[in-house]
Amino acid sequence: MVDATTRFFEDLDRRGYEPLLAKASGTLRIDLHEGAQTRHWLLAIDHGRLEVSQEDREADTVIGASPALFEEIASGRDHGLAALLRGDMTVAGDARLVVQVERIFPGSPDARGPRRRFTQEVH
Repeated sequence: MVDATTRFFEDLDRRGYEPLLAKASGTLRIDLHEGAQTRHWLLAIDHGRLEVSQEDREADTVIGASPALFEEIASGRDHGLAALLRGDMTVAGDARLVVQVERIFPGSPDARGPRRRFTQEVH
């Protein structure tokens, strides 16, 4: 069974282009820390064109989180910016990229409005 985090990044990779990121460019690495192990996801964005890998290389922005927290964010059960403000997640580098990328995460299953409609259409 594939977790929500893997499904989220595989879906982005399959899409190859995300119109919500048409004005964004940069690299975002997500480091998921669990004990002594760290799992990496690298998202390269070039005006909406996306490339996803699991490389551990330099990035404009690096997010650090637990796998459990990111699973909640990737499934829409938690909000990335709220987790950042609570101190449950760290960001190093260009925080503007985090704000831009946040819009592609699914909204809460209980939410109403455009984010909920968008995520229903994608699945």
